[in-house]
Amino acid sequence: MNKRPKVGLFVTCLVDTQRPQVGFAALNLLEQAGCEVVVPTQQTCCGQPAWNSGDDASSRALAKHTIDAFDGFDYVVAPSGSCAGTLVKHYPEMFEEGTAWHAKAQDLSARTHELMSFLTDVMHTELQPVNFEQTVTYHDSCSGLRELGIREQPRQLLNATANVSVDEMSDLETCCGFGGTFCVKYPEISERMVDDKLALASKTGAQVLLGGDLGCLMNMAGRATRMGLPLRVFHTAEVLAGMADGPGVGEGAKD
Repeated sequence: MNKRPKVGLFVTCLVDTQRPQVGFAALNLLEQAGCEVVVPTQQTCCGQPAWNSGDDASSRALAKHTIDAFDGFDYVVAPSGSCAGTLVKHYPEMFEEGTAWHAKAQDLSARTHELMSFLTDVMHTELQPVNFEQTVTYHDSCSGLRELGIREQPRQLLNATANVSVDEMSDLETCCGFGGTFCVKYPEISERMVDDKLALASKTGAQVLLGGDLGCLMNMAGRATRMGLPLRVFHTAEVLAGMADGPGVGEGAKD
């Protein structure tokens, strides 16, 4: 019998504090893929906001904490292209080459994957079919798309698992304007960008907007609500795990 791969689930700050259901959906999908899943309780922020803001000392401290928390796992998986991208691409940049911490960062980088990519490219998973009879469009987050090459993987899983084909936007690579601290530093620019993104999504006629980064999804869901757009927002993992029958991102709990 082949040994089940031991996966450390990197939940992410936003999932933990804003939408834990995404974490449970990720756990469900990883277990369907045959993984032994552990959620290290000592995990915290990956350090991306600090790194993007030039706070190198805080970034390195958080990176060291994360490296230690996920030591010993076969794989580390995150339901977020931005957080996975930080571990994969930026952790090795934080430490001087030739040091012990640089070697540890490279080791973690080699074991880390975004959830959709892990399920398709590593585990070659066939998930349990789910029924999701709604039209969808898809937002490719900047970090996942540009840093990790995530584009076809979620679409492949949606088609195979939920029999959903994506009604594509006319410009797939348009940023939603979130960008972590970017939306705080440049709110007027961010607002215009998310308006443009939602206009593209609305033109598809889709009922649901999906994506793989909760930060992007919260940004778009919040703006869609303020604009009165009839567009529901979910993390792709929620649909694939059959957990998208309740309130979407940014919606209040139903009675």
